[in-house]
Amino acid sequence: MEQLGFEFAVQPRRLTKVSPARLATFADCPRRYRMTYLDRPTPQRAGPWAHSTLGAVVHNALRALFDLPPERRTPERAAALLSEHWQDAGFADREQAAVYRARAKEWVAGYAEHHDVSSDPVGLERWVSAPVNPDPGQPASMIIEGRADRIDQRGGELVIVDYKTGRRAPDEVEARSSQPLAMYAVAAERTLRRPCRKVELHHLPSGTVAEATHTPESLTRHLRRAQETAEDVRLATDSLDAGGDADKLFPARPDRRCAWCDFRPSCAAGREAGPAAKPWELLSP
Repeated sequence: MEQLGFEFAVQPRRLTKVSPARLATFADCPRRYRMTYLDRPTPQRAGPWAHSTLGAVVHNALRALFDLPPERRTPERAAALLSEHWQDAGFADREQAAVYRARAKEWVAGYAEHHDVSSDPVGLERWVSAPVNPDPGQPASMIIEGRADRIDQRGGELVIVDYKTGRRAPDEVEARSSQPLAMYAVAAERTLRRPCRKVELHHLPSGTVAEATHTPESLTRHLRRAQETAEDVRLATDSLDAGGDADKLFPARPDRRCAWCDFRPSCAAGREAGPAAKPWELLSP
């Protein structure tokens, strides 16, 4: 008798959702990934870091600037928005915070003065998501997603803009090798249905822009690397859910970054790696 139905059908594989932050965290330290995304309740964390506060305030001020009508995007308004969004979290004291507040006001005012801020972005802090497979013509193997600082449209194509406030000005090599920017470009193109190949790093302290234009081949290389890490994450997570040893599946990778890891209070290996950094130690001098 002919057998009917789908008893022997293969169940579709569950797609792993990955973001640049998740992939970078796992690649740097699987234990920090577990503590950040899997452990509940979340283990004890360190307090705020001044360099993170500074970066967040600058991002928020620039987002608020582009929310204004173009004629109001002046250097003076940019500086005022920085003050409105300012926080002192992580700084040594109010005097140090005041120094960096003044410095950050100069950064955003200079940005409004020397960059074209007259066009409305396609997205500000825009969430983009897309199922992808590095191998053309194959079913999706993962879902890449994340939040881009800014997405512009120039000449019918999208451009990914990422703000930087770190000590060192990035260059074209860094822009081209950035996995987050490449993932945002792929996801933005598929979400917004417009070509996206160009990515830019806007360094506020120096006022410089590092840009790169991807090819289909370079984006595919980034996706392959992301897929390899995503597969490692999926395997470790599934094994943990099946009762595996958390410390073996998500081992610590002690190095100098343990000095400013958020989970240092909850990680003996990180504390043994060296002394803790002061919350303001990673600020530009």
